[in-house]
Amino acid sequence: MNTKDTNAVVGKPLNRVDGHLKVTGGARYSAEFPVAKMAYGVTIQSTIAKGKIAQIDTKAAEQVPGVLAIITHLNAPKASGDKGDGNKLQLLQDNVVLYSHQHIGVVVADTLERAMHAASLVQVRYDEEKPTINMRDNLNKAYFPKGKIPGEEPPDQSEGDVTQGLATAAVRVEQTYTTPVENHNPMEPHATIATWQGDELLLYDATQGIFGDKRKVAAVLGIDPKKVRVMSYFVGGGFGCKGSTWSHVPLAAIAAKQVKRPVKLVLGRIQMYGPVGFRPETVQKVSLGATREGKLTALRHSGTSQTSTFDEFIEPVGKSARMIYACPNIETTHRLVKLDQGTPTFMRAPGEASGSFALESAMDELAYALNIDPIELRLRNYAEVDPSKKLPWSSKSLRECYKLGAEKFGWQKRNPQPRSMRDGNYLIGWGMATATYPTYRSPASARAQIMADGTAVVRSGSQDIGTGTYTVMTQVAAQALGLPVDKVRFELGDTEMPQTPVSGGSMTAASVSSAVHLAGNQARSKLLQLAIADRASPLYSAKAEDVIAQDGNLSLKNKASARETYQAILARHNMKMVEALVEAKPGEEQEKYSMHAFGSQFAEVRVNPDSGEVRVTRWVGTFGAGRILNAKTANSQLIGGIVYGIGMALMEHTVTDPNFGRVVNHDLAEYHVPVNADVPDIQVFFVDENDPHINPLGVKGIGEIGITGVAGAIANAVYHATGKRVRDLPITLDKVL
Repeated sequence: MNTKDTNAVVGKPLNRVDGHLKVTGGARYSAEFPVAKMAYGVTIQSTIAKGKIAQIDTKAAEQVPGVLAIITHLNAPKASGDKGDGNKLQLLQDNVVLYSHQHIGVVVADTLERAMHAASLVQVRYDEEKPTINMRDNLNKAYFPKGKIPGEEPPDQSEGDVTQGLATAAVRVEQTYTTPVENHNPMEPHATIATWQGDELLLYDATQGIFGDKRKVAAVLGIDPKKVRVMSYFVGGGFGCKGSTWSHVPLAAIAAKQVKRPVKLVLGRIQMYGPVGFRPETVQKVSLGATREGKLTALRHSGTSQTSTFDEFIEPVGKSARMIYACPNIETTHRLVKLDQGTPTFMRAPGEASGSFALESAMDELAYALNIDPIELRLRNYAEVDPSKKLPWSSKSLRECYKLGAEKFGWQKRNPQPRSMRDGNYLIGWGMATATYPTYRSPASARAQIMADGTAVVRSGSQDIGTGTYTVMTQVAAQALGLPVDKVRFELGDTEMPQTPVSGGSMTAASVSSAVHLAGNQARSKLLQLAIADRASPLYSAKAEDVIAQDGNLSLKNKASARETYQAILARHNMKMVEALVEAKPGEEQEKYSMHAFGSQFAEVRVNPDSGEVRVTRWVGTFGAGRILNAKTANSQLIGGIVYGIGMALMEHTVTDPNFGRVVNHDLAEYHVPVNADVPDIQVFFVDENDPHINPLGVKGIGEIGITGVAGAIANAVYHATGKRVRDLPITLDKVL
């Protein structure tokens, strides 16, 4: 049985199915669920970066009317911050301060205002120690990581002899590139409502991974995971910081248990700088060697990044260098420096975003040293197979991306000479870079039900972090079920639903769509089996391959009159529904192919030569990312990634006081992100790409590839405009002058 082409809705620019809820306020985010007898929690955070709490005085706070509890290390119940998946937590188990803004207490009151006021009255005296804050002053203490980088790859990897490859190169580029700490700033802050029903815990949490939340909270509280339920129907942006379970989540549960009523705990904007992760600072050394004809002879990418003293997080800056260009000698290394700051975490395209800035800047420098066009240099080093894994690509359209991007941007009109292009007094620069991100897929499950009224409900416990998961999964389900979109309801966001992975690593579409597709197919097939085994059906004894499912009907290919509705089939069998529960897992294809999405980024900048101000004035991005599930939401995703990259290139920089370890620009007034005036016309184009190996629908994730290459393209455009090579992000006017 198949679905007719007229029923094909996958790929179409369908409007968001949750759009009406969002614009009318009907979409409830984690802090917005009405719960009876709600109490409000506010965390007290440390004001030093290292030391111990000598005294904590809560007497004045306890006198505030409405205060229900003040929980500190002096009275907190026993918990384990080291159990479960992911990072280690601080759950008020001792008086040790590990970083500034660490949670050291929770005040609970009957109103938010009273809780905030009481928290401000708590007095803390510390035995302070001198913290280690500045990574660049401590590079001599860098160490080899204990763990692996994403994809279960070793921190260091080498092919061939890089030293020899550099020694024999006709031209070499050897430079150091740096990126600063950056903080996620989703519109929705971290928020949790915790409510106990006997010994069972219900959490409404702003998370990118409800099942990870469930496991972690159960582990640190020492309870059966079956007694923890997590719900997250809408997430107001995550970008990686909501991919892990942080300390405030179990703290909300601890507080709710202590006061015997539900507790809502929402972090303030300032409180999000430290205890919920950030993109770590990096120092990257890139060495390239090439022949006069532009063939790479050596590529070395060495990255050092920060981690906390109590945890380990590796920013995999060298990962894309392992596979992006053909080269006989490639070496990548990763080192860590322990600092008295919070644990870093995933931030949109972790590793690839910061790593591509360094590598793509170095490739541009090599292009100038060789007097070869930057696109041509990349084509001369085009990797036909993965140089690291020695595997063929499941699909690769990077050549087509370069060609389409150059054509749409008008690259052939570029004068390569720096400072050669002007608009009046302004310097105009054009730059480009390669974009790439791995395609990950994890096991995921879905349940599809075709109901007696001809509608369908499909459930999968995923998350919608603002990217359109509700919409694209509705499309996938409708097509698999042979139903119109308006007859299908897709539900997510509850650990009572079938299990799925975290919405991170650009894997949601590839993982969840596979399960939804298979579940829809199986439910439809069960309906068909009922029909062809039923003498009363016009489809009796038909072959499955001769039946078409379309618009809620089953009919014979060559006899349109032999048809009946889903409702009729179920009614005749006195059934309320048919259903299928499916788990979709990746198979041996991951061992046979290297799987990545690819793209090209083209930037135009306008630089004021008197002030050094840089404005991005035009953008073209082209991408080969497998099958696109929704042309509209995909376009928005990639525009969002490019805007994120503009912020990385020109603005974002978390400034930490080197003496006290406190972030000094900890709000949106001082931590600058792009606004409408900073964003040019962005054109996004897709190269048609059919990947028969990657997953049942040929889908590659696009949540992160949009930012990769952006900072490099802008830095290269700034050099073209000004002749000044900026290797230290962000590119601020003082570095251009």
